[in-house]
Amino acid sequence: MYLCCVHVFRSPAADRVYTHVKQAVLDRRYEGGTLLTEGELATAVGVSRTPVREALLKLEMEGLLKLYPKKGALVLAVSAQEIADVVETRLLVEEFAVRRAVPAPASLIARLEELLEEQKRRAGAGDLAAVAVTDRCFHAEIVQHAGNQILARLYDQLRDRQLRMGVAVMQSQPDRVAKNITEHAEILDRIKAGDAEGAAHCVRQHLSWVKVLVRGEAR
Repeated sequence: MYLCCVHVFRSPAADRVYTHVKQAVLDRRYEGGTLLTEGELATAVGVSRTPVREALLKLEMEGLLKLYPKKGALVLAVSAQEIADVVETRLLVEEFAVRRAVPAPASLIARLEELLEEQKRRAGAGDLAAVAVTDRCFHAEIVQHAGNQILARLYDQLRDRQLRMGVAVMQSQPDRVAKNITEHAEILDRIKAGDAEGAAHCVRQHLSWVKVLVRGEAR
């Protein structure tokens, strides 16, 4: 399981339901358009319906579900507009962050090398959910090293959307897995070389393919 967030619920049962549903939505075992019922989730997790309701309310507040009384909860699909909005926000944050992170300390370079190798291993195993997590961690590590905690918190708010979109794109465009790894290596090479502008250019090129896919083109 790759979900590692802390949430305060009145019962451990609600926390179990929340984790189960959220992880399934993020790795697309519950795809957009799926209708989840309280009874089915209660059976799947082994709890009563009360904690299920509590968990679903929390997930609706996070924008992952839409509740329909007496029917269930609909998993919301990722829209083209949402993807475009996330990409624009990422571009603003990540280009700034990579410039600030260069020259990079040895600890950052070592961590990025570690994440790149981890992404290759996960891709080789065909674990797309884990690839998406490692992909996101690679970028988040750079943002964290920019030294702006407000910006880092803003970026962290994109986490769930990034993971969900990442799995969706890799499922529809399998060749992007290898391309992502290659582009991460290029970003890392520019960071190692102390080339802040070159690294920012690589980040922009790396993120631009998402907009291209939204338009239904190939890159």
